[in-house]
Amino acid sequence: MKISIVIPSYKNKEMLIRNLEHNLPYLEGHEIIVVNDYPPESLQNEMKKFPAVTLIENKINLGFGSSVNKGVSQAHHEYVFLLNTDVKLNNTNFMNAVEHLKKDSKLFAVTLSQKEKNGEIVGKNVLFWKRGLLFHKKASLMTSGVTAWFEGGSAIVSKKLFEELGGFDPIFKPFYWEDIDLSYRAWKKGYAIFFDQEIQVTHEHESTIGTYFDQNSIKRIAFRNQFICIWKNISDANLVYSHYLLLPFNLLYYVIKGEINFVLGFIDALKYIENIRKQKNTLCSDHEILKLFYE
Repeated sequence: MKISIVIPSYKNKEMLIRNLEHNLPYLEGHEIIVVNDYPPESLQNEMKKFPAVTLIENKINLGFGSSVNKGVSQAHHEYVFLLNTDVKLNNTNFMNAVEHLKKDSKLFAVTLSQKEKNGEIVGKNVLFWKRGLLFHKKASLMTSGVTAWFEGGSAIVSKKLFEELGGFDPIFKPFYWEDIDLSYRAWKKGYAIFFDQEIQVTHEHESTIGTYFDQNSIKRIAFRNQFICIWKNISDANLVYSHYLLLPFNLLYYVIKGEINFVLGFIDALKYIENIRKQKNTLCSDHEILKLFYE
């Protein structure tokens, strides 16, 4: 069975080429789509050495989520491997994820085990509600099972369900929380996300983001998107009430901690409030979803 691989690329073409050369033997025979999201620098010359690769070049910078959406829209196969430029494959056992998806029509995505540069294993995550906010963290055990969200740069998804759910929301541009948001929307519609500890890749986390964005900007964007994700997805009345009731406390709390980016992120999020659209006709409540990840 053949699948499609979508690789979004931004600026770091050296890493793209290096890891593409490494990964190609494992991807032989599959459809490979590279989406260049850095319009000032074409990748046409570099891609000449990869005739099996389809290159899409954005005319304007779209951000991670919209670039992936564009690649998925051009994919010809039923299952799509979302693969970041900083991820290296170790073998072809990613196809085991496809077997999971084929067996369960309610399974939206399978996310992979990732080995970081420091040897840490990540990829399985939890979501939890605390002090009126939605937080995320690494799961305590990296064992196969349900996970709160699929990692946007190392997961295999059902193209049909990806498009049914509307893909990544561009409101999260340029990065962060878009995979959490899409996964949460999937959970609300009654779909599931699975983590397979046996399918492992090597990951150089934040190598692109950390190179081209300073830490304050990264934090500010992350806090902004945290608020947007909450406002988009949380609908249980008591959680909504606690969010707004505790908002003044949280703003003050982070100021006292010296984390002004939380306040700046909140202010930034307010600018997007008119563009936030809540999902309709959901099947699962927030409590039903969050209790799946209690630890």
